Amino acid sequence: MSTVRIMLLGTGNMAANHAHLIRMTPDAEVVAGVDVDARRARNFSDEHGIPYAFGDLDEAIAWGKFDAVANVTPDQAHHPTTMKLLAAGKHVLCEKPLAETFPLADEMARAAEKAGLVNMVNLSYRDVPALQTAQIMIARGEIGEVRHIEASYRQSWLVGNHWGDWRTEPRWLWRLSEKHGSKGVLGDIGIHILDFASYAVGMTPVAVQAQLATFSKAPGNQIGEYSIDANDSAVMSVRFENGALGVIHASRFMTGYANTLKLAVFGTTGAIELSHGQYTSLRICSGDGVHNQAWRDLATEPVKTNYQRFVAAIESGKTAEPSFRHAANLQRVIDRCYDMDAAAAPQIA
Repeated sequence: MSTVRIMLLGTGNMAANHAHLIRMTPDAEVVAGVDVDARRARNFSDEHGIPYAFGDLDEAIAWGKFDAVANVTPDQAHHPTTMKLLAAGKHVLCEKPLAETFPLADEMARAAEKAGLVNMVNLSYRDVPALQTAQIMIARGEIGEVRHIEASYRQSWLVGNHWGDWRTEPRWLWRLSEKHGSKGVLGDIGIHILDFASYAVGMTPVAVQAQLATFSKAPGNQIGEYSIDANDSAVMSVRFENGALGVIHASRFMTGYANTLKLAVFGTTGAIELSHGQYTSLRICSGDGVHNQAWRDLATEPVKTNYQRFVAAIESGKTAEPSFRHAANLQRVIDRCYDMDAAAAPQIA
């Protein structure tokens, strides 16, 4: 197949990383940048050597000289823009979360499936070699049948200044404000750690209990135009289809961790632990090691990026994971967490 022509929809903070990843992908090129701010689209395209720029998605679709789209728009724009692109017959790699709610995500998955178009969600930690290695080993039964899972996504930018001052920078303030479209830490990174755990064990939770917390961080919980009301921490207790139990949590108050994912999977004949952040480690306790709690480090091999698998899927005509359907199933779990939090957990007498 000839080079896959990819249009970049959304030229904000995350777009530069996407442009770089596409450039690093064989048989792919970025042919256009699109943004509601036409000047920003033009400046971004010029900076990254992209030949075309548009300030309107409908105009770009009418131009039509692209095969696929990387949708890097804000969360609330994923559904309406992706539905237009699918209707135009374009393959889509969408940023996470796929949509704000399960019904919208389900509609997107159904539309892509009906159209027979390649559809993927950029759950970027699939690109971590240690996660791929862990998934293969667990699927091969190297730790027996999974019984328990622990997973956490740890950030601390509400405590430290390593990413700047969240009190004064709009790029962080909006993430704390439901009025500005934020679904809190659960909507921002919760789907990442939920996918991290689910992919490793090859199962999506079938039952969940959850609690969310929004901590007081400013006088009157208001900073300028930003209402500081989105959740800061989320804890899920889940059950998987084989009966295994898990605890999955995410927080912006995990002091000492800038951006770290941790996973432990315990089985009937062994266990695997993974840490991915400033450094990555993967280790296993199995065989005779289960009797004296001996662990050994595991080596990993490079893996294909989501973009490489997206392009390969277009060339083969068959959707690869993580698909829209997978992301919609994860969104169903996340929606349930919001519902449970709204109902409020009963107090212990």
